[in-house]
Amino acid sequence: MYEKNYNCYETASYGSRSVSFPAVMRNVYMWMCFALAMTGLTAAAVATQPQILQAIFTNQILFWGLFIGEFALVIFFSARIMSMSLTTAGLVFAAYSILNGVTMSFIFLAYTMESIATTFFITAGTFGAMSLIGYTTKRDLSTMGRILFMALIGVIIATVVNIFVGSSALQFGISILGVLIFTGLTAYDTQKIKMMVEMYGDQPNEGVMKLALLGSLSLYLDFINLFLYLLRFFGNSRD
Repeated sequence: MYEKNYNCYETASYGSRSVSFPAVMRNVYMWMCFALAMTGLTAAAVATQPQILQAIFTNQILFWGLFIGEFALVIFFSARIMSMSLTTAGLVFAAYSILNGVTMSFIFLAYTMESIATTFFITAGTFGAMSLIGYTTKRDLSTMGRILFMALIGVIIATVVNIFVGSSALQFGISILGVLIFTGLTAYDTQKIKMMVEMYGDQPNEGVMKLALLGSLSLYLDFINLFLYLLRFFGNSRD
């Protein structure tokens, strides 16, 4: 599971040119799709290299190093993005999406290509619908977002516990909650990004674009986590 960070929404002064609200929102989705593409291509490429797969999944030090590295990179990116140049921030986001693809390569070994593709399209449809709701609704989703975030913490704790317990019933419950949580967070994060862009839309160009890049990371993480949880229901294992 991939962590989400809800901090670092301060602005900074960069340049002098502002950008329009539609242009910023287009960039949010464009960067998210670009990151998803890099993750998918990286995962597919690594899955065709048996030596790399063996090195990753048989060496616990390397595997956990990659996992911890992902988490640290998200924290670093979220905390330091406003002090980076836009180019550097984009490169860090790209590096994270590639690293994520390396650790996600296992899905091509565990599940059939057909079920992976089916789950991807189900995820895309669900994500698109919920993001549209978050973008267009007039209702404030802040309370729902706080509840979902607390539920996410509970799911993370339950997941860690289940590593030692190994309960299939608990795993099933975690998977259901995971789908519900990230479905809701997609709507909440979309509304949060929209409000953030509207609030700081008159700020200089580069500062707003960095906030948009940070928003695309949130939506990227929503999509990835929703996909992984749905894969537990729609994925057909390789026999």
